[in-house]
Amino acid sequence: MQVTKDTIIGDILDADFEVAPYFLEIGMHCLGCPASRGESIEEACAVHGTDADALVAKLNAHFAEKE
Repeated sequence: MQVTKDTIIGDILDADFEVAPYFLEIGMHCLGCPASRGESIEEACAVHGTDADALVAKLNAHFAEKE
């Protein structure tokens, strides 16, 4: 899976729930909330005041290891 800032959080979690800690460590504790599952990485990071590019890089590194 290739993640971008436009990727929906729910799609990422559906692909591999093991990435949940990456969201939790930057303050996104509402992963079960229907609204958060429909947000893009960029939208969620803006709400939580975090760096979307850093999260995208971390997620892509995780998925690259799985290939």
